[in-house]
Amino acid sequence: MFTGIQLFKLLKPLKKVNSRNIFLFLAILGPGIITANVDNDAGGITTYSLAAANYGYSILWMMIPTTIALVVVQEMCARMGAVTGKGLSDLIRESFGVKVTFYVMIALLLTNMGNSISEFAGIAASLEIFGISKYVSVPLAALVVWLLIVKGSYKTVEKVFLVACLVYIAYPIAAFMAGPNWNIVLKATVTPSFKSDSAYLMTLIGIVGTTIAPWMQFYQQSAVVEKGITAEQYNFTRLDVIFGCIMAIVVAFFMMVACAASIHLHGLKIETAADAALALKPLVGQHASALFAFGLFNASLFAACILPLSTAYYICEGMGWESGVDKDFEQAPQFFWLFTIIIIISAGLILIPNAPLMMIMFISQVVNGAVLPFVLLFMIKLINDKNLMGTYTNGPTFNIIAWLTVVIMIVLTVIMTIDMAFPGLTKRLMTF
Repeated sequence: MFTGIQLFKLLKPLKKVNSRNIFLFLAILGPGIITANVDNDAGGITTYSLAAANYGYSILWMMIPTTIALVVVQEMCARMGAVTGKGLSDLIRESFGVKVTFYVMIALLLTNMGNSISEFAGIAASLEIFGISKYVSVPLAALVVWLLIVKGSYKTVEKVFLVACLVYIAYPIAAFMAGPNWNIVLKATVTPSFKSDSAYLMTLIGIVGTTIAPWMQFYQQSAVVEKGITAEQYNFTRLDVIFGCIMAIVVAFFMMVACAASIHLHGLKIETAADAALALKPLVGQHASALFAFGLFNASLFAACILPLSTAYYICEGMGWESGVDKDFEQAPQFFWLFTIIIIISAGLILIPNAPLMMIMFISQVVNGAVLPFVLLFMIKLINDKNLMGTYTNGPTFNIIAWLTVVIMIVLTVIMTIDMAFPGLTKRLMTF
């Protein structure tokens, strides 16, 4: 049984450090780091930037509980992939039936379409800062993404993605260039604060939704399965997952610090991540602004590969169709056609003049947060099935954290919905 104590035994598989263990870990490295870091995509950067620009350091406390929830959720789905050799959609179909799976797939498809559109919006916005028109950048990016996935092998694609993860170092550098008061930053990080208005609640849901997006569970489990990782190798994969989650949260944290220390401090208003990059220029300097913009481009292009890919994975698995990057159009036609159609639609919509890109990017993250509890309910049921998982079922600590995440997200979503329908009602009730 897996318990919370295991979170503090991350180096257990490397307790005996030798060349064999190191090479085995490096061979398995990938799904956890890639999945977690892709989550710092255009929608994520926008959400984090807006949160810090609007609420400053006071929103940083969210990163600690979100990190714990992210590690637990991603560890669960990676464990299921290693133990069962099946993707999450496969397990949902086999355990809950085709009808339930169909509705889950439709909901996730609509959510992921918004996410995929936001990635191309991020590409357009970031390169426009460097003077490149979206009518040039978006079609070229779409072509590069399509060629990489359709013509590349899984090993090639994974290597490209791992290199892309390294570019996230731009955000910590930008944060240090902003010159924050680190004593205030650390205090805010461990001091929870709360507001009852719908905008703040939507921000909280958006942060959790962009950090623990529903697509992540499906993609990571599919990546673990496609890489051929088994239960015997799982200790190394768990290390990959936890390292990736912590790395992603650290990047997001510095992203928020950069915006809080500059944009919020000067009382400026922004609407997009690109606005954040531009706002940093007069406040912090041209280099910090360029780093932020380049990070946005890298993250958007990175995620523009993964989001359509994850969608194609879970729909094909859910419907029982062939899937996998190592296959071709003839072997997995539905998989590659789904990927291609999503790329075309997402890139095409960005080229429409005056498209509400900001609304699409932010709302997609809020929808992620609202859909997440339903995906977690399936995962909790599956991970605790002894017939399915054997001795790899959840321990009490993991179950408590998973259930708390579900309950908190449902409560926040309900409160936000009530407050949007009846403005000020929640605040009056809390005051009473």
